[in-house]
Amino acid sequence: MLATFIIGLREGLEAALIVGIVATFLTKNGRRLTPMWIGVSAAVLLSLAVGTGLALVEKALPQAAQEGLETVIGAVAVLFVTSMILWMSAHARGLKRELEASAQHALGGGGSTALAAMAFLAVLKEGFESAVFLLATFQASTNTITPALGAVLGILVAVGLGVGIYRGGVRLNLSRFFRATGVFLVLVAAGLVVRALRTAHEAGWLNAGQQRTLDLSWLAPVGSVRGALFTGVLGIPADPRLVEVLGWVAFLLPMMLIVLWPQARRPGVAVSNRIKQVLAGAALATAAALVAFGAAPAAATSAPAPLVDATGASAGTATLRGTTLTRTLDGAAVALPLHSTGDTVHDGSTAEHLTGPAAAVAGELPATLTLAELVALGGGRVPVGVDVQRNPGPYAARWAGTSRVDAWVVDGRLLDATCTQRVVLTLSGGGLPTPRTLTVSPGSALPGGHLAPAGWRVEPAYVGRTAHEVRALAADRTEAHFWGRFVPVLLVLTSLALLLVVRRRRATTLPAPSGSTTHEGPATDTTNTPRSNVHAG
Repeated sequence: MLATFIIGLREGLEAALIVGIVATFLTKNGRRLTPMWIGVSAAVLLSLAVGTGLALVEKALPQAAQEGLETVIGAVAVLFVTSMILWMSAHARGLKRELEASAQHALGGGGSTALAAMAFLAVLKEGFESAVFLLATFQASTNTITPALGAVLGILVAVGLGVGIYRGGVRLNLSRFFRATGVFLVLVAAGLVVRALRTAHEAGWLNAGQQRTLDLSWLAPVGSVRGALFTGVLGIPADPRLVEVLGWVAFLLPMMLIVLWPQARRPGVAVSNRIKQVLAGAALATAAALVAFGAAPAAATSAPAPLVDATGASAGTATLRGTTLTRTLDGAAVALPLHSTGDTVHDGSTAEHLTGPAAAVAGELPATLTLAELVALGGGRVPVGVDVQRNPGPYAARWAGTSRVDAWVVDGRLLDATCTQRVVLTLSGGGLPTPRTLTVSPGSALPGGHLAPAGWRVEPAYVGRTAHEVRALAADRTEAHFWGRFVPVLLVLTSLALLLVVRRRRATTLPAPSGSTTHEGPATDTTNTPRSNVHAG
């Protein structure tokens, strides 16, 4: 509730100041306030529509997509609050003068319509920022009623302050107000950074930097006041991950310096440009170091995989070369050509699925069987559907074998493989009224001294060990890509942004007019301005 109250208070006061100044100018010039109130109402309705629409869209999405949308909303909210704090830190002292100058220009250029448009755009901007920021705050809360109440109270207080300021009943130091609320908003926005990084991981977008760092459950117990403050207001989880801690620090430190650094001691343009150039160089050097030392780990070489049959006995080994699986048993190797059917998930890893046939029965099998041979084939029992009195045999035998080999491969390494084989016997004649189809049990003795194939598979212990190694390799590669590719690109973009700011500031720096004094430090206003209930401090 405290976080949404401050958001509503700050954003509402900014809009109230602009609306108040516009109303003052219109009243002084004998213009009606109706167009302004129409613009303000339209902006409020559009802001509510934006917030409601985003909330409805989020609820209609699947879980992973909801987490992704929360990440986007959180990132946009952080960008909004960052730009707001940066702008206020530079304009808080002369905010009222700038607003009055803009209103005077609008009144001279387009009359009351221009001022109404100014109020509309100002309220729409603050309302849209509030909608996104508040929605991101609601998403981090388990109860939306209390945060919503805090936002409404903050907006009402802001409206009251705005009315009081321009009616003369309230004296407010804007510089101190925006500095104090800025400190709190930096803390809230840093929590939103952590929240956005957490939802990005839950959406499957960010899987690097998830190492646990601290256990803060003792500091913020669930259900306690401290827990509500740290997790509900400041957005600090009890189990922050490495990337979340780095994101929190990377946002909090520079923004807090900007907000708290005394205005009188801030560096001038030249010194500020040099600082930005140094920071840009440091970012480039860090990016180069990360690229140089962030090579992705290579896949381990594939060793022969031990095979076992249905009874758990050794069934040789298997090796993979391209799409050919070679089974070696008692020194004899059999190559089994396979073909790919695409990627699938096997044992928790995305693997390429290979499949193909294998020989089911070795040797020649008799075309006829006696009743005794049939009983022996069934393990001493008469097969179902055969009556020894009515169907004494001999029977015509037709043998058929089905076989299939399936293999799963990751980075050319055999993860798992199975071979399923089956012998099917079709009997006819011998008194049988119709043909009978029987499935021979794996390992059963076939006529001629052969055994029905029992199939085989890769030893389960090997599969588990290999699957663990594959997942560890995938995690290492994800980490290497994030720290060795993504972060360097982000640092390079940051460096380019800093250098672009330096270039623009140099291009827009004009020679000082005659009669004025230039110095490196905050600009000093020496013009006479009328007294107001809004003080810069």
